[in-house]
Amino acid sequence: MLAINSLATRLSLLFALVSMLLLGSIGTYLYHSLTREIAWRDDQMLQGRLERLEAILSNGESVDMLQHRSHLYANMMGNRDNLLWILDNTGQTLIEVNPSDLPVPNLPTTNTVRLMETAGPVQARLAWHTFEQEGRPLTLIAGKLLDERNQMLRAYRLRLWFALAIGALLAFLLGWGVSRHGLQPLRRLIEQANRINIRQLDRRLDVTGEAQEISNLSHGLNRMLDRLEDGFSQLSRYSADMAHELRTPLTNLLGQTQHALRRERSDAEYRQVLESNIEEYERLSRMIDSMLFLARTESPSRKLICDSVDLGEMVLQLCEYFEGMAEDGARALINEASGTVVANHDLIRTALANLIANALRHGSPGTPIHISTMDLGERIKLCVHNHGPIISPDDLTKVFERFYRGDPARSGVVDSGGLGLAIVHSIAQWHDGEVQVESNAEDGTTFSLTLLRA
Repeated sequence: MLAINSLATRLSLLFALVSMLLLGSIGTYLYHSLTREIAWRDDQMLQGRLERLEAILSNGESVDMLQHRSHLYANMMGNRDNLLWILDNTGQTLIEVNPSDLPVPNLPTTNTVRLMETAGPVQARLAWHTFEQEGRPLTLIAGKLLDERNQMLRAYRLRLWFALAIGALLAFLLGWGVSRHGLQPLRRLIEQANRINIRQLDRRLDVTGEAQEISNLSHGLNRMLDRLEDGFSQLSRYSADMAHELRTPLTNLLGQTQHALRRERSDAEYRQVLESNIEEYERLSRMIDSMLFLARTESPSRKLICDSVDLGEMVLQLCEYFEGMAEDGARALINEASGTVVANHDLIRTALANLIANALRHGSPGTPIHISTMDLGERIKLCVHNHGPIISPDDLTKVFERFYRGDPARSGVVDSGGLGLAIVHSIAQWHDGEVQVESNAEDGTTFSLTLLRA
């Protein structure tokens, strides 16, 4: 059964339409060519007839003599569709061959042969001209009835329409067969795609021996499957990591509370338990806030509001904010940043704060932390550099993933639950920017954030 939304049906209809247009154009051209050829031959015949009559009259034959032999002209021209009039200067008919009893046409006098097609129930093609015989003006009119020609052309048109209809039907059937055969690779591709489900995302479409278009489509779908597999893998890791991160504080809360309730305790002991629980609650709150923030930045529901942000001033404010934390490790925050970027002020402040907090958390005690900028033409690169344990090459590609920690044992008051650098990465993507990391034993570790210059 044909479905109008089927690609094979649409291709077949399109092929039939194109065939109809092509056959119709050819048929129209042939029809008009035939019509012109028949009209030209009729005109040549009528002009030749006028020339012969004029030659007869010019050779001494008088009209009176010809009147008695008009049957000769009737036999010469036939008596079904040919016409002849010889008129004098008063319009009186001298000789007439008119089997259809048409009225004598009222034609203007002219010395050259003129042609005209009459209208009305009986159509005829006329040729006439005027000449003088022994000083006597005569008008010769020769004609041919068009009934036979029109009947032949109507039959020809009917055959053309019939041929056009048959051609369109054959074109549709041929197009249907060709489309069905040509779309077999697509149906095989659909069958392969239908066999891939959420448990078989590692399977890929086989493109061996297929046409270039199908091969390109298969490669595109395979790349999409690669991205989907990576996304599901990340989602699975995120779910497992989230469960692990949430389980630790919840386990601590449950254990401390159960231990406290095993026996009667003093008010001071209960207070100590509650204060410890508050720390775990704050850790959970920060983690939930970070996950909600990531959800907003990676799927923004509103347009990002940006303005000019002075990096030097912002870094100065953050250095003052983290000054006490830096002094605890005998470290100095050195501000060498300058320049203005187009960004959302609050988001960029959050990203810079996470980078500085990460440098404080992993930098070696007694070493400075440098915050500087680099001019890249239309963009500005903000770098946060610290000296400390280097990040292994395997970890460099994972530091911006959620819940990832290069050293899980290192956490402190500013610990972000493994989401700090993931937030930086999301903010950079939201600003069409870029975040990178470089780490080696000689130069230390540098995180860079590239943004559009104001």
